[in-house]
Amino acid sequence: MNEEVSKKLELIRQTLRETEVQGVRLRGTDWFAWATAGASNTVLLTAETGVAEVLVTTDEAWVLTDEIEAQRLKDEELPANFKVYVNPWADGAARESFVRDATGGAIVVSDRPISNLEQPLPPSLQFHKRVMMSSELERYRQVGQKASIAMTEVLKVAKPTWTEYQLAGAGAEALWAQGLHPALTLVAGERRLPLYRHATPTGEQIGHQAMLVFCARGYGLYANLTRFVCFGKLSDERAELHSHVREIEAVILNLCQPGTSLDAVYHALAQAYEQHGFPNAIREHHQGGTTGYLAREIVANPTTTDTLTEGIAVAWNPSLRGAKIEDTFVILKDGKLENLTFDPNFPNVEVEGRLRPVPLYN
Repeated sequence: MNEEVSKKLELIRQTLRETEVQGVRLRGTDWFAWATAGASNTVLLTAETGVAEVLVTTDEAWVLTDEIEAQRLKDEELPANFKVYVNPWADGAARESFVRDATGGAIVVSDRPISNLEQPLPPSLQFHKRVMMSSELERYRQVGQKASIAMTEVLKVAKPTWTEYQLAGAGAEALWAQGLHPALTLVAGERRLPLYRHATPTGEQIGHQAMLVFCARGYGLYANLTRFVCFGKLSDERAELHSHVREIEAVILNLCQPGTSLDAVYHALAQAYEQHGFPNAIREHHQGGTTGYLAREIVANPTTTDTLTEGIAVAWNPSLRGAKIEDTFVILKDGKLENLTFDPNFPNVEVEGRLRPVPLYN
């Protein structure tokens, strides 16, 4: 972990040299986890920033926090590469004074600039966050496996009489038991499934079938996956929808190669929907994109010219009214895709050389 952090500190200092600023200040939960090799500054799960931040100058690396959090962070979270500055919890001005002293009162860059002495991070550093080092990929594999195991575990015991709240709660409990943050648990039961793409759970019973979606966070990394459970046989029409989304997804997974731009994937997806007889589906929901320290780092659209490269993770979620497919993949050195959220114990079929999930029958 210390070696990984050392490499990242050098990348940050390279940014200092390129931009001729005196410091880099990282506040977001995503950037904090990246810079610290998977440590967490999260207390409130829904917050985008946490209880500590990173400050890097040309010769020092600090974690800035208050006296409530400092000891726990030192004991349980932080690698040895960082010094810790502790301000009284009721005196935020002390921290700002420390930053001014450490940077000579000069301009700094930040992921979340909040004053006229702060500027946005340059694209070069943002790119480094999105490309996984080998040690990050090892952690990502752990997160993906734990998330997929939790998903399978829950859907195998789900009952048609459960409410959507109960299914979402069981999913969150299973993720916590694996040591993962349940950043997102969407549930749509039989009635709501064809109506809403982002179906936040309700007190309604799930009935004949349900969709469960996870964005599970561990070491700051997001494992994104969607699965279905059915109680009794699916109608031929519903089964065919699932077949369509698997075939549509195969088109874009085949395009996930180094050098492919995200807008090219988007346009290929739009064409695939049209060829399958669903020309409007591309407009009914976002289709995913790159992932990593955010559930989606970049959401693909018709104008996203960012290109894929080895080490970048992707999570696509093509969907139709009543069917969806989603897993988290990483592009390897040979251009192959590794499915980080594959569980061989969940029902699957082969689609163009890849094992893809199908609805689980209970």
